Amino acid sequence: MLDGEIVCLDRKGNSQFRNLLFRRGEPRFYAFDLLSCNGEDLRYFPLADRKHRLRGVVPHEAERLLYCDHVEGQGERLFQLACKRDLEGIVAKRKFDPYLLDNAKCGRWLTARDDYKN
Repeated sequence: MLDGEIVCLDRKGNSQFRNLLFRRGEPRFYAFDLLSCNGEDLRYFPLADRKHRLRGVVPHEAERLLYCDHVEGQGERLFQLACKRDLEGIVAKRKFDPYLLDNAKCGRWLTARDDYKN
């Protein structure tokens, strides 16, 4: 079971919600987390382990199912860049945390907000 997002990209390779909404372009699925694999529940594994396993599951040459890589140690800079380029958003997760829905509610996952402008 994958966690990810379906997107349509613009000519620059940026995700544009309007393109998805109005079916402009080829939809792609960016997988950014692996919750279970071959019947094994991975939600309690650290994110770093889940990402490593995800890399082995997503084909390297696929056109529509893509691995969403991560950035380590430059989170604030990435967040500022995403806002500057008006990208749809990012989610920051701690690499040793499990995948729990409460992580989003209690602030362990940080999300880019539309109202943030730099």
